[in-house]
Amino acid sequence: MSKQNINILFALGRPFSPLYGWLMSLRTALYEKGVLKQHRLSVPVVSVGNLTMGGTGKTPVTIYLGQLLADMKPVIVSRGYKSKSTSEVHIVSDGNKIISDVEFSGDEPVLIAESLPGVPVLTSKKRSSAGQYAIDNFQAGIIVLDDGFQHLALSRDLNVVLFKVDSFLGNNRIFPGGDMREPLKALQRADCFMLTCVDEENRERALAIQKALAKRFPAIPTFLAAYQPSAIMDHSESMHDISSLSTQSLFAFCGLASPGSFQRTLTRANIDIAGFKVFKDHHGYSGEELKELIRDAKKTGAQGLITTEKDMVKLKHMTCDFPLMALRMSVVPEEGFDRFVFNQLR
Repeated sequence: MSKQNINILFALGRPFSPLYGWLMSLRTALYEKGVLKQHRLSVPVVSVGNLTMGGTGKTPVTIYLGQLLADMKPVIVSRGYKSKSTSEVHIVSDGNKIISDVEFSGDEPVLIAESLPGVPVLTSKKRSSAGQYAIDNFQAGIIVLDDGFQHLALSRDLNVVLFKVDSFLGNNRIFPGGDMREPLKALQRADCFMLTCVDEENRERALAIQKALAKRFPAIPTFLAAYQPSAIMDHSESMHDISSLSTQSLFAFCGLASPGSFQRTLTRANIDIAGFKVFKDHHGYSGEELKELIRDAKKTGAQGLITTEKDMVKLKHMTCDFPLMALRMSVVPEEGFDRFVFNQLR
């Protein structure tokens, strides 16, 4: 959906924003007063989430935390957006191998599983059930929730709330009139904020946002995090240095909530982009679409296709007789974030 169409829908939904915001506040209050039951697990729970809709880098940060907390025997629990599984708890990876595919698990849980060998990954709409399953069956020492800020039914020990610097609060209105899932006061539940996708071009804006958050929520620290390309993965899952693309012209495509971010990342990595095609977020590719992408690439004179890791997990099973690569990205938080996480969990 185009940005213009989204803005039209937000304009139509604006009269209902106060009601939705009130309902979300009421829901939070019912959990705080114990009217709605909040389940507590026997191991620590870390949540990665956001206040706004759209991409803020939750999956890369979840992967980062899975690596950071490796010695604590983490298990990742995700909602599994667009998952077709009907099980109460669905096993994506048992820590030894990936058991489920993208169709049944969703693209992000499979990407997390591929990025965290040795770490079990589960999906469930009821995160408390998945967390208890992880403890009983995988001897989990800590649970990491991917996109868990609004999932109040499960108590957590650390709430990490993300904002993407370039979009922050969107249009500053609550759904359905805007990008915010809850009123701003919901951020009082956070233990720390992280501003993602910080670079030299937007650092001044990031520092201004950091200052504004500190003024509104003085007890909650804000950390900055860069989102940097680290490697190239080809269709056979072999890894290559980014410099290997310096002499190639590539046709880029993606199905993301913020496709412009991917395009800017490629440009900053000095990758020559002959063309760029955008699909909707979480798009499921067909064989014919891949063939069409190859045709489009050849028309531009490109020597290969490049996409995101999230998109690649839905393409790896397809036969491709044209170079197809994915850009691997890594989160690089500022100094102090790791120490804060361990201090909170102690």
